[in-house]
Amino acid sequence: QVQVVESGGGLVQTGGSLRLSCAASGSIFSINTMAWYRQAPGKRRELVALIYSDGTTNYADSAKGRFSISRGNANNTVYLQLNSLKPEDTAVYYCNVDVIHLHTHNYVEVWGQGTLVTVSS
Repeated sequence: QVQVVESGGGLVQTGGSLRLSCAASGSIFSINTMAWYRQAPGKRRELVALIYSDGTTNYADSAKGRFSISRGNANNTVYLQLNSLKPEDTAVYYCNVDVIHLHTHNYVEVWGQGTLVTVSS
């Protein structure tokens, strides 16, 4: 079993900042990618930012220049720094981890339960 747990969501005013955290644990041989997605009410889930094991990052256009993804020293954690937040950033943010399973050596994709970010105008 592989578990993913997010934290750090909350209510913030326009222009404010939040830092989301995500930790993966369990039967992990290695982690390929760690990513953050979000889903606003009535909209499809969309990729916000992704980081590869070599540190390469990708961002959605809406996130460029405002959000920053990074991995922790333990390498099984990922953070998303949200700056200059706007009301349209309001969504449930989900952590997604792509790992190689410790025992089967199969690729496994795991989602967290999500953390709500609300930006007030």
